[in-house]
Amino acid sequence: MDNIKKLRAIGLMSGTSLDGVDIALIETDGIDVYDFGRAYTVPYDENLQEQIRSILGLKPDTAENAAKISLVENSLTAFHAGVVKEFLEGEDEPVEIIGFHGHTIHHEPENHYTHQIGDGQLLADLTGIKVVNRFRNADVLAGGQGAPLVPVFHEALCAEYEKPIAVLNIGGVSNITWIGATGEMIAFDTGPGNAPVNDWVLKHAGMHMDYNGKLAISGKINEPILNSLMKHKYFAKYPPKSIDRNIFAFAAEAISYSVSFFLPEPPKKIIVSGGGANNPTLIRFIRQRLPKIEIETAKEVGWNLDAIEAQAFAYLAVRSYFGLPITFPGTTGVREPLSGGELHLPRKV
Repeated sequence: MDNIKKLRAIGLMSGTSLDGVDIALIETDGIDVYDFGRAYTVPYDENLQEQIRSILGLKPDTAENAAKISLVENSLTAFHAGVVKEFLEGEDEPVEIIGFHGHTIHHEPENHYTHQIGDGQLLADLTGIKVVNRFRNADVLAGGQGAPLVPVFHEALCAEYEKPIAVLNIGGVSNITWIGATGEMIAFDTGPGNAPVNDWVLKHAGMHMDYNGKLAISGKINEPILNSLMKHKYFAKYPPKSIDRNIFAFAAEAISYSVSFFLPEPPKKIIVSGGGANNPTLIRFIRQRLPKIEIETAKEVGWNLDAIEAQAFAYLAVRSYFGLPITFPGTTGVREPLSGGELHLPRKV
């Protein structure tokens, strides 16, 4: 293994919202981030989106399921390879490593099981670049939740901010990272994010998302139903904890509850990232429920809102490559800081 040095790394993230592939470039040694490069999102075409949706929740426990999953995995990997090749056309310097999250189709950490589709070796062969994938597996096998993985990157981003501070990521599922004054981290899934909302508006309105929260703002909260939903057993569990995308659909209340009951100390500020930060109705609801905490979006503090998770997997790939830990007792519940990920070297074809 090389000595630790700065690498140019690409991160690829396919979120539970099924919107597409986020790609981002950073320069890092896995500890500090020295430069942020280009970043953008490539939407899935409807055919691939429906292919992925068709295998959510499946396990390769029968020959039929395994064949179906493999077919979609190959399509997804080829799509990611195309995204990388197009991205590299705009780069003058080589990229040395890719962090490939893949797409989560089943997450069951209580049974030591998680499955992200995405063929790391195939992506390495197609791009000619080293690839790290399967970031969650070692943690889950060691008794951790396998999620969230981004906290150590949040810590790097927040190095200069007053502590305690929290970063709230609202993707398909919402998760929070709390960073204390001495660098201690706590992270967990707070509950639902965009995924159930996207599923609902697709079914009832034929849209892929609630653009700018326009549908949400036109409605009225049904408090009795909300109170009933908040009795879900997930909210009685102490962190670390993580969930699958389909459990429930009431983001703002779940977030405020988690911040109020499960953080060691109220953060001075919460920075909101992920697709949910683009939903002003959701942000307004969160601010109403947490009036004593400053709430800012990633865009408002100068971060690239749409690139953070992709940047994080570039960062995690470099940490994995150099054998640095990517999960911690306070973030996933694993017994000790643990490295993870599988490295794939491109083969000559």
